[in-house]
Amino acid sequence: MEAHRLELLAPARDADIGIEAVNHGADAVYIGGPSFGARAAAANTVADIARLVAYAHRFHARVFATLNTILADDELEPARKLIWQLYEAGVDALIVQDMGLLELDLPPIQLHASTQCDIRTPAKARFLQDVGFSQLVLARELDLGEIAAIRAATRPDTTLEYFVHGALCVAYSGQCYISHAHTGRSANRGDCSQACRLPYQVLDLEGRVVAHDRHVLSMKDNNQSAHLEALADAGIRSFKIEGRYKDLGYVKNITAHYRTLLDRLIERRPEFARASSGRAAFSFTPDPDQNFNREFTDYFVNGRRDDIGAFDSPKNPGLPIGHVTELGDGWIELETDTPGTVLNNGDGLCYYTLQKELAGFAINRAEKADEGRWRVFPRDPLTGFRDLYVGTRINRNRDMAWLRMLEKSSAERRIDVWLHLAEIADGFVLTLTDEDGHVASVEAAHAREAARDAARMQASLHEHLGKLGATIFQALEIRIELSQPWFLPASFVNALRRDAAAALEDARAAAYRRPPRAPVAEPPATYPEDTLSYLANVSNHKAHDFYARHGVRIIAAAYESHEETGEVSLMITRHCVRYSLSLCPKQAKGITGVQGTLRAAPLTLVNGSERLTLRFDCKRCEMHVMGKIKPAVVRQAVPLKFYATRSAR
Repeated sequence: MEAHRLELLAPARDADIGIEAVNHGADAVYIGGPSFGARAAAANTVADIARLVAYAHRFHARVFATLNTILADDELEPARKLIWQLYEAGVDALIVQDMGLLELDLPPIQLHASTQCDIRTPAKARFLQDVGFSQLVLARELDLGEIAAIRAATRPDTTLEYFVHGALCVAYSGQCYISHAHTGRSANRGDCSQACRLPYQVLDLEGRVVAHDRHVLSMKDNNQSAHLEALADAGIRSFKIEGRYKDLGYVKNITAHYRTLLDRLIERRPEFARASSGRAAFSFTPDPDQNFNREFTDYFVNGRRDDIGAFDSPKNPGLPIGHVTELGDGWIELETDTPGTVLNNGDGLCYYTLQKELAGFAINRAEKADEGRWRVFPRDPLTGFRDLYVGTRINRNRDMAWLRMLEKSSAERRIDVWLHLAEIADGFVLTLTDEDGHVASVEAAHAREAARDAARMQASLHEHLGKLGATIFQALEIRIELSQPWFLPASFVNALRRDAAAALEDARAAAYRRPPRAPVAEPPATYPEDTLSYLANVSNHKAHDFYARHGVRIIAAAYESHEETGEVSLMITRHCVRYSLSLCPKQAKGITGVQGTLRAAPLTLVNGSERLTLRFDCKRCEMHVMGKIKPAVVRQAVPLKFYATRSAR
């Protein structure tokens, strides 16, 4: 039986970062095009994407373009033209949310269903598979059992993708409208204002303060390092790293980290295999703690937990390094926990105030005072540092030595090849065979002249044949089969090797095939529901036609159309504020009869003049954040209306 290929999927803010993701072991890279990419500040030209594609395909790594915003009617034609341009640039697949795209004249490019499609159930996954999606990006909130259930309901050739690292949206993806309601900036259009990272007062039904200035909607960062094998056993085949806004150092480090973990898994489990060619060697030891993070959580993969929130601060708390021993005139003296710790000019240090707020400063100058003791001179006056005392614990959240190391070349990716040198009637032939079975042979005429020193000639041949450093290949084995030791000058051998390596690259390029589009079921699959609310994000008439063609009878327009002006769910999430604050009725000891039957009383979130109501669906164990769209936002656009009653057909 063919091994299951495990794909490591890395983000790319731009083509250069994407190339480094490939160098550090990514099997695939996802990147935004010039528009419609759900990251307003991470756009790239088609030419730059083509450059990334050309590089990735050398290793048979794939490039996915994100076109995962919802679209207005007048954007469909520009989106269609862009898709054709991306296809002609060699892109392997599109990650999309808007079903209106499936009603257009598209090239035969593979389609992946974005996490914005809110894929949580076997029925939804099976439907998306049946309408032509080859890869499904599952909701981040799913646990192992739910993933396994989706795997059982879909075809083996449908790839399930899952986020394993990075920032977490607290809402089910595609189910958050707070940003649009308050500012007109739509998360479904790639322009989220991140209201979830703000501090809130939490009030109960009587107006009493339950929590003060807590970031109760802010999640810790996702880290599934310990669960890759369990995810693979549940059916995940694409392991996705979040971060199309992230810098080069993040992508290098996190890609290398998961490449290392997946390679260990593949070495232990022969039923799994790498999804692209070559192996990456790193000049550093990957460490996820070194990059920006809000501390880590495995979220819901093993069930509900009460420690998933970054409630004290949405900032990066860094790693503990020591404590304050003395405060002087413009300087702070620290004792480090580990004597070998080195502080650098430009490092970022931080600490928690008495109110558990994260405060920080940059080091202008760092001087070693003694073994394990440092005197640091902050860039800002000490008078602005609240609650900084002798004994205060200090973390480092920016290590300049680490950042400078990752600014340099930090990985090489090579494809194993076998080299075979033999003789032909009028010269010699060099054959290269790579790890994927591609073969290239180059012949060259050369006179036969016996070598004066056979052993030395043999060593010279091995040395010059193995000089593949300027290529993407590395010699796994060199076999020389000659009737006798012939003298071959280094210039001849080097030219033969260069020509053979170039021919092998050409053979690999000729053999590469983009993944095919998944077949569409006939007759057309029926959507699991016959009624769609604004939560389905239908923002154009082609998307309406798509759902109508698949059996939906009532189709409301997307929230961004401004049909919903009253109080509605602005966010649906599996995160529960009551649970995280230990207020959930199911957590109370001695209470019986609350398994999915007791509805918890609402809570209110307050930030300045903004008020949101939290309502709790205990049966589904979900929380709804309720609110209204602001009148000023309603005036920004013309509503899009389909129909509000059942179709007559």
